[in-house]
Amino acid sequence: MAPCIAFDNDRYLAEQSAAILDRVTRFENKLYLEFGGKLLFDYHAARVLPGFDPNVKIRLLQQLRDKSEVLLCISAGDIERKKIRADFGITYDADSLKLIDDLRARGISVTGVIVTRFDGQPSALLFRNKLERRNVRVVMHRSTKGYPVDIDTVVSDEGYGANEYIPTTQPIVVVTGPGPLSGKLATCLSQLYHDWRRGVHAGYAKFETFPIWSLPLKHPVNIAYEAATADIKDFNLIDPFHLEAYNQRAVNYNRDVEAFPLLRRIIEKITGNPSFYMSPTDMGVNRAGYGIVDDAAVQAAATQEVIRRYLRYACEYALGVADKETVQRAELLMKELGVAPEDRRTVGAAREAAREAEARGKGNDGVYCGAALELSDGTMITGKNSPEMHSSAALILNAVKHLAGLPPSIHLLPPAIIASLSHFKRDVLQGTMLSLDLEETLIALSFSATSNPAASLAIEQLKALRGREVHLTHIPPPGDEGGLRKLGVNLTSDPQFVGNLLFQH
Repeated sequence: MAPCIAFDNDRYLAEQSAAILDRVTRFENKLYLEFGGKLLFDYHAARVLPGFDPNVKIRLLQQLRDKSEVLLCISAGDIERKKIRADFGITYDADSLKLIDDLRARGISVTGVIVTRFDGQPSALLFRNKLERRNVRVVMHRSTKGYPVDIDTVVSDEGYGANEYIPTTQPIVVVTGPGPLSGKLATCLSQLYHDWRRGVHAGYAKFETFPIWSLPLKHPVNIAYEAATADIKDFNLIDPFHLEAYNQRAVNYNRDVEAFPLLRRIIEKITGNPSFYMSPTDMGVNRAGYGIVDDAAVQAAATQEVIRRYLRYACEYALGVADKETVQRAELLMKELGVAPEDRRTVGAAREAAREAEARGKGNDGVYCGAALELSDGTMITGKNSPEMHSSAALILNAVKHLAGLPPSIHLLPPAIIASLSHFKRDVLQGTMLSLDLEETLIALSFSATSNPAASLAIEQLKALRGREVHLTHIPPPGDEGGLRKLGVNLTSDPQFVGNLLFQH
């Protein structure tokens, strides 16, 4: 079964680049373009818009490479809290380093890094030192004095003027960050203030993929955006300023709508001119809606994303890193679409696998776990835990055997290898968790492939698992979660722990 293509990247690129270039011409050829969402590896967009290239925005920048440069923002608070980018499992500061490398590899210049809302955080200073010693320019911006009440102070040498200025040379300055609330807007306005003081009549615009302003308010794609930002309590609404100015319904979200009157006043104070922006929607240049070519497929994909988000928040709540309000908000959005976790096909299959393991008494120390993976043709593969390996490991071995056309009875890992690894974990490393997790299993599989042709065939099928749907009946330990992330699957799990141990090693 061929993958569903519901989004036309080429049409989107043509529309989007034209919109950005048109906006540049309105501001004497200097535009600060705030990039919301992920600049690279936008897997949320790829999940809700089937066919969307996760790196299409980089392709856009590569098209505009001769006209653009990048400023990267990161909040000092996010560095201090070690905030995690979930799809990579790395901290925001590590993601920033990766982003710089990825942009450079694609020939896109990173002019500087701005650490925002800096208040002496030691980890932020270490982050600056690390970058400066690799010849990356870093400036530290404190919270803007007077913001948001005292506009005269905000737009003065005590406010935006107190922030160190980063000179730029290209007509398009992309201002991005690893996630929301990175301080991108404040950086744009600070740079705008300094430019106008220098006689450069620069402008500001915003580029965010979601919510898609041209889709209905309750379209599943826009509801999926609310689910993705439930932890920061974003919600969508009809832009009242756009409706009043143009008698046209356009979808925006609460933070942009709430900030618009203040933002317009700040821009007018900086420039000394009336703003031609009549609404927060006016400020945007997003054309993602024009790339949708199969709305029914997009609605179905976005609905599944809402279920994924609910399951993720439920697990994060169990782990103590999300609050109950976030889980409840995601649950309400799921109910608004008339779906439940069981409408994700892999959920029921994984739970049935766990029940089968329990019925047969084949678990590990009385713990019975199930896992399920849906292949591109709709085939459902399952795995169960055992004294030898975790359910995730069994699942992946079963999936690659199926894809390689190998009989289920074939052993990809000889019993001697499993026994040797268990001995090593128990007697050498003094571990208590002796069954193999997924990362250990994949390493063992690679060793087995040197002498086992079946294992070699199976390894070649691992690439076919990227983008497939997986569900576990338990919160995965690091070795399973890391392995599944590297395989590129869309993972969810029930908010259940494996056993009662608080510390596992």
